[in-house]
Amino acid sequence: MAGGSSFPAVIESELPVGSVVTASGRVSSVHRVGDPYDDLPFSVDELVALDDAMTDATRSTKVRFNAFIGDLGEDTAAGADALFPKTPEAERSVLIAVSPNQRAIEIRSGRKVAGRVTDRVVQLGVTAAVSSFGEADLIDGLVSAIRVMSAAIAVR
Repeated sequence: MAGGSSFPAVIESELPVGSVVTASGRVSSVHRVGDPYDDLPFSVDELVALDDAMTDATRSTKVRFNAFIGDLGEDTAAGADALFPKTPEAERSVLIAVSPNQRAIEIRSGRKVAGRVTDRVVQLGVTAAVSSFGEADLIDGLVSAIRVMSAAIAVR
């Protein structure tokens, strides 16, 4: 899941026409071909690549992958700690939180996957993301981190 400042509760009755909450907790929406997504900071292709990476990683590892891009506050570690419990399936998930203005990446994992998402796996994810982040390519960095981490988790 990519987002802004938090993971707000989704109220299904307030979703736009053509949107639904899936069984996994994600919001799926239709969009008319040719209509622009004016309010998104990333291209549709970038968002599809991120979604595909998270879906593939979740399916192959049975660990839910979530991503957050936004302000984590002055203390990015505390911001990620506060955000993590609000993510879908937090106990069996990984959160990759990026605070671009602070040039910080924080990764958190839930209790049920702590034995598989080790410090080594987290460090591999950070290392994979940093080079793309240095080139201001947030989505590519997230996709790289997710792929490397899921490959390392799957080997365990």
